[in-house]
Amino acid sequence: MQIGPHLLKNNLVVAPMAGVTDRPFRMLCKKMGAGLAVSEMVTSNSLLYGSEKTKRRANHEGEVSPISVQIAGAEPAMMAEAAKHNVDNGAQIIDINMGCPAKKICNVMAGSALLRDEPLVSQILKAVVAAVDVPVTLKIRTGWDRQNKNAIQIAKMAEDIGVQALTIHGRTRNDLYHGDAEYDTIAAVKQAIRIPLIANGDITTPEKAKFVLDYTGADAVMIGRAAQGRPWIFRETEHFLNTGEHMLPPTVDEIHQVMLEHLHDLYEFYGDLTGMRVARKHISWYTKGLSGSAAFRHNMNTLQTIELQLHAINDFFGELKAKNDRLVYVENDDNGDEELAA
Repeated sequence: MQIGPHLLKNNLVVAPMAGVTDRPFRMLCKKMGAGLAVSEMVTSNSLLYGSEKTKRRANHEGEVSPISVQIAGAEPAMMAEAAKHNVDNGAQIIDINMGCPAKKICNVMAGSALLRDEPLVSQILKAVVAAVDVPVTLKIRTGWDRQNKNAIQIAKMAEDIGVQALTIHGRTRNDLYHGDAEYDTIAAVKQAIRIPLIANGDITTPEKAKFVLDYTGADAVMIGRAAQGRPWIFRETEHFLNTGEHMLPPTVDEIHQVMLEHLHDLYEFYGDLTGMRVARKHISWYTKGLSGSAAFRHNMNTLQTIELQLHAINDFFGELKAKNDRLVYVENDDNGDEELAA
């Protein structure tokens, strides 16, 4: 798939997820086979550019091109300035968030709340496209609620204004993440536009990725929660799409090494204390569904140093390898938790 001058190596995209798709995670997913990874949502409020959180989100050092940064806001001039600011700091693609359903975003008329105001959508898109000389992409939902689906209208507007790719999550804003994503609206939008379309929502397995691509005619799929603790889903999906066959599951040793490399990147990126705390959720995702992991995860949240964290991880994976060379996920772990589902 091509976005402006950028020819992606495949049609698998990492979804922007607040608190998840930081630079270490994006780089890992690209290494594991993703063709594009979109950054965490970055504020358009220039007063926050100097905050540590915003500076970290604008840090792309060592990241493989193309670098896509998602911006959020509801004021056209501020969004245009945010686009320019991020391009000046390395962004090669600017993605506009009109898909986030979170209350704190929608309450300030940003994210998917914008879908209720098509004239404002037009103003924002025009301002951002005019402000930068890199491709602008857009992420939306199917509409505000099930009685007000306007994805086709928004998509046509975006294409006419100069947006160069569109992502659609197959739910309305009111659906949040409840129920099943629907793909009929995505298929209808694909028939209405010529720019690349990326389908998003409930893509949890290689088979589901193939189904969604075939059903909607989309040019690519975007994977979000299913990649949390499972970044190898991208290489598995690419292999399945190319061959129709499944890869062998990763070995215990490989997952142990992938996890350790990821954690060390987090420690370096955030610093020891914050890195150790951020690492906890990733450790939980990596191990959820593994036999005996419930007690391990509970204990992990009590550990207060990197050294203790790493020691516990090495012990846990050592015990796993003694049982089986390949990871075997169980339907329920010791605490009755189900295997990771996105």
